[in-house]
Amino acid sequence: MLDEIDRKILHHVQLNNQLTSAELSERVGLSATSVQRRLHRLRAQKVIESDVSIVSNAALGRPLILLVSVELERERSDIIDRFKRTVREAPEVMSAYYVTGEADFMLVISAPSMESYEAFTRKFFYDNADIRAFKTTVVMDRIKASFYTPPYEKV
Repeated sequence: MLDEIDRKILHHVQLNNQLTSAELSERVGLSATSVQRRLHRLRAQKVIESDVSIVSNAALGRPLILLVSVELERERSDIIDRFKRTVREAPEVMSAYYVTGEADFMLVISAPSMESYEAFTRKFFYDNADIRAFKTTVVMDRIKASFYTPPYEKV
């Protein structure tokens, strides 16, 4: 169970995961040692799943971001599990979601160019007999990139 201090810590580390224990302790009103213990517990309990940095795709030579909805041929657990494995192994896939609605999955993909994305689609989608259809939307401008989850009703 998360208490008020845990929620404050989560708020601050989501905004800046580079804060020192001393900086966090000032913001949440605990000693640095207590903050470290709480962070360790939150990570052990998988409340904090990962510490990540959001990097510029363009700086890495992958300026093209594509949102792709994927419809599988059939909704069988073996097909779903196989596709999930395939997605996890593809470095081009930045994020993936198993969803309800018209599509079975939504993928966020990065590519250096439209030509490289086309080559990726041939290998990843067209050569996969488990995929019935996919639709691509090209991102014109990234407005917000975050994994922030509000730890309170109101912050």
